[in-house]
Amino acid sequence: MRTPVSTYRLQIRSGFTLQDAAETVPYLKSLGVDWIYLSPILTAEKGSDHGYDVTDTSAVDPDRGGAGGLIAASRAAREAGMGVLVDIVPNHVGVATPAQNPWWWSLLKEGQQSRYAPAFDVDWDFGGGRIRIPVLGEDSDLDALEVRDGELRYYDHRFPLAEGSHAEGDNPREVHDRQHYELIGWRRADNELNYRRFFAVSSLAGIRVEVPEVFDEAHEEIVRWFREGLVDGLRIDHPDGLADPAGYLRRLRDVTGGSYLLVEKILEPGEVLPAGFECEGTTGYDALADVDRVFIDPAGQGALDALDTELRGGHAADYEAMIHGTKRRITDGILHSEMLRLARLVPADAGLTVEAAADALSEIIAAFPVYRSYLPEGADVLKESCELAVRRRPDLEGAVGVLLPLLLDAGPEAGAELGCRFQQTSGMVMAKGVEDTAFFRYTRLGTLTEVGADPTEFAVTPEEFHNRMARRQAELPLSMTTLSTHDTKRSEDTRARISVLAELAPEWKASLARLQELAPLPDGPLANLLWQAIAGAWPADRDRLQSYARKAAREAGNSTNWTDPDTDFEEKLSAAVDAAFDNAGVRAELEALVALLEPFGAANSLGAKVVQLTMPGVPDVYQGTEFWDRSLTDPDNRRPFSFDARKRALAALDAGERPASFLDETAKLLVTSRALRLRRDRPELFAGYAPVTATGAAAEHLLAFNRGAGTVGALTLATRLPRGLGHKGGWQDTAISLAAAMTDELTGRSFGPGQVNVGQILASYPVALLVPGA
Repeated sequence: MRTPVSTYRLQIRSGFTLQDAAETVPYLKSLGVDWIYLSPILTAEKGSDHGYDVTDTSAVDPDRGGAGGLIAASRAAREAGMGVLVDIVPNHVGVATPAQNPWWWSLLKEGQQSRYAPAFDVDWDFGGGRIRIPVLGEDSDLDALEVRDGELRYYDHRFPLAEGSHAEGDNPREVHDRQHYELIGWRRADNELNYRRFFAVSSLAGIRVEVPEVFDEAHEEIVRWFREGLVDGLRIDHPDGLADPAGYLRRLRDVTGGSYLLVEKILEPGEVLPAGFECEGTTGYDALADVDRVFIDPAGQGALDALDTELRGGHAADYEAMIHGTKRRITDGILHSEMLRLARLVPADAGLTVEAAADALSEIIAAFPVYRSYLPEGADVLKESCELAVRRRPDLEGAVGVLLPLLLDAGPEAGAELGCRFQQTSGMVMAKGVEDTAFFRYTRLGTLTEVGADPTEFAVTPEEFHNRMARRQAELPLSMTTLSTHDTKRSEDTRARISVLAELAPEWKASLARLQELAPLPDGPLANLLWQAIAGAWPADRDRLQSYARKAAREAGNSTNWTDPDTDFEEKLSAAVDAAFDNAGVRAELEALVALLEPFGAANSLGAKVVQLTMPGVPDVYQGTEFWDRSLTDPDNRRPFSFDARKRALAALDAGERPASFLDETAKLLVTSRALRLRRDRPELFAGYAPVTATGAAAEHLLAFNRGAGTVGALTLATRLPRGLGHKGGWQDTAISLAAAMTDELTGRSFGPGQVNVGQILASYPVALLVPGA
């Protein structure tokens, strides 16, 4: 198996095609990247800038460069000695425009007789033999239907007509009633939908890759990539949605010839990948959480907790109670259709009504500490969740007792459909209830609420960080590490700046109070989140911040929401964002805060970057983040950018120029390029992991480790808690012991052997990357 040393994620879209990726390869090679890492490239919904809404699994998207584009990108990579990793989406397909998806079009036209009927998860019995499509503004909009050009039309929506279902002059409503589908009002999707979706997105329909014929057709093009040597590895999107993730990975490993596989699996703290997963690891959210927290000052927790409590009217946030509530909000709201479908699978002789079963199942899912139980390995997780559900709701003891044995029977075979489908559903609830709701409500420090993180874990000590890295080296040396992705709520440099607030809690409290006085927002926790985000991303243009604020508020759902926005509140929210640009007092306060945060945030950014690039695992660089990148949640983190400035800056660095200050974005490019090149060109320096201990007055402010295996390898040094370091008077007598003479890849300066003052090593930049040799 060929495996990557590092990857570079490229978002392939119509504005940056596979041909563009091919042209970027020489720069990426110079940067030090080992493999290019492509976002989904199969044909997707027209205009999609992310590609996770695949409409045709049989071809590379022409709008993304087509088959010729993949050949060009692969050839460029091969000629540069690089590999190719591609993101694939086996859980669902895009159905927003039925005519673009031949599988879906066939299903709508032919119903259960379609050759693609087995590919989709449809509860035909519940729909009276019809699949429900929630596209109408109101059910009364059926009067707006037209029959035109042999199709049923609802404004710009086009739907097929079953053979023999239409004659000239027929009433469009009557024609509609003869179809294998039923068009319904969009609000009915929460309770009456009868097909499996991706989360609550009705335009993404789940497919059944556990069916061998479905797997084969869905992967025919992907298998061709490997057969023709175009691709070396795959990133698997949302494996938790599959009926049998372990079985899927076994099959995928087989048809790709044993290739490198990563899964987008979100591991909660303490959770490990199931033993049966044939893959090299995850896409790195777990690593992101560890890196972030080692750069957060634990001493700031008390003050930030107190501020959070004050903003909540004196009521301390109870995260466990919060996520129970947000998960029930999801099971009783946008995913109630999914819970009702589970309830309909409970045997009639169980003595439970559908609503009673749905209530109990929802309570069990709301008690889950992880995304999925992976039976039979995760039987204890399911049992403990049932126990917690009963403690919270003693009235459900009987119902939970009936359901537990049914849920434990969870194979992909038809007889265990309830248990299997329950596993597919629990991750949806976790994602929507926690990531997409609670993470916008639990706002004491924005860095903590990232995908794959436990926001109740405020910080980790260097000692704990080293323990986790040693385990990663031993157990998951080929798993990806990352700091930014297309899914992160805030990019790495935004979070690095926000993390400084833990060192400046009193100053932050005073600044937030002034901002609330000048631009009041009647939702204290949201104001906390909003101004942290603005300070983290500043400078930013008005439209970006307005879009972020509106999305954050609606996701939180406390003061407004997506389905019934509170216009009065959203006007106040918009005014607060506008004040950052139009109110002199607000702008002065914001810019003073950013000026205070910036040097410490930059130090955190460089520290996190050098650590992520050199720690155990396969480091990924998200497109463009070799410069400062202060993005917010999607789609902000998928903004177009140009490689030209990065190419010029890298050439200047290679010509001998050095950043005048670590605040320059070329300092991040220097760190990124030198670390990536070293990992690629001298792998023997990264064969192990051991902490490096400092002595002296500021020892706690150094995070350092040796990547050698029983010998001197690459040594990483990073400053942590830089504001506190300054208050102590700097490094003073802090020193490390070098067993041999070493040279800093960033500055070219040599040190050791013997005791060396850390302040000397870090005189130019807050980080260093030392290699053996003078």
